[in-house]
Amino acid sequence: MSVVAVRIVVTGRVQGVGFRWHVRETARRESLAGWVRNLPDGSVELVARGDPGSVQRLESSVRTGPPGSRVESVSVEPWQVDGSLPYPFTVMK
Repeated sequence: MSVVAVRIVVTGRVQGVGFRWHVRETARRESLAGWVRNLPDGSVELVARGDPGSVQRLESSVRTGPPGSRVESVSVEPWQVDGSLPYPFTVMK
């Protein structure tokens, strides 16, 4: 089984609208490892690792976001994971 890891940064109205919880629940349904957190500039950052199809479905979900959010941009890049990522997927404070 192949495994991929990505770092995604999302901008727009993505803080204070349940965005991190939306990401967490989607990632857990997809059995992904990783984390999501708010950044000081108002964006949301996440790192996820798992099978390519699951990571792609998470990315699609992030592009839509939960009700009340407004996604303006999504930056996705391959990520080199040093060490292990939390499993199950978690929200970082």
